Amino acid sequence: MPPLQKRTFPSPLAGYENAPALPTERAEDGKSFVNPKNDQLSTAYEKFASPLDNGRRGGFDVHIYYYQNNPEQTEYARALWERIRREFPELRIYTFWDRPIGPHPVAMFEVNLFTPAQFGAFISWLAVWRGPLSVLVHPNTVEDGAPAEIELRNHSERAIWMGERIPLDFGLFLKHL
Repeated sequence: MPPLQKRTFPSPLAGYENAPALPTERAEDGKSFVNPKNDQLSTAYEKFASPLDNGRRGGFDVHIYYYQNNPEQTEYARALWERIRREFPELRIYTFWDRPIGPHPVAMFEVNLFTPAQFGAFISWLAVWRGPLSVLVHPNTVEDGAPAEIELRNHSERAIWMGERIPLDFGLFLKHL
């Protein structure tokens, strides 16, 4: 992973600066806390939070990796690709690559997620069905800055991994900084 650049982050408590103190009362299970009541659900249930892309590109890319020289993984990955296309036809599902492409050092295929509901449904399903394969889930963001810097951050700092992490080739992004 590239070194983290010195950066400031917005406070996660923005908008709650004058909120009353949180209760210290425990819930029935004795471990979790009783949370303050809210009149409405978070808008994050309906729309991805800014700066995630709520448009044509989708909020998240899911890259499902397999080692192309491993026949068992190749067979499993192809079967998973077919199953995803059949079970989730509303998602955008890309080419089943048989070689490394872009920053991805091994073969893979990609799925795009456009809504928080799709994210919740597909990622929880994939946790069960990914089998021996590794998965990179990274956000697509709409924000100011150099595109290569944004892509680098989305593929590194903001990345979520399922299974073994596969080191990406960030050279593509770094040469444009």
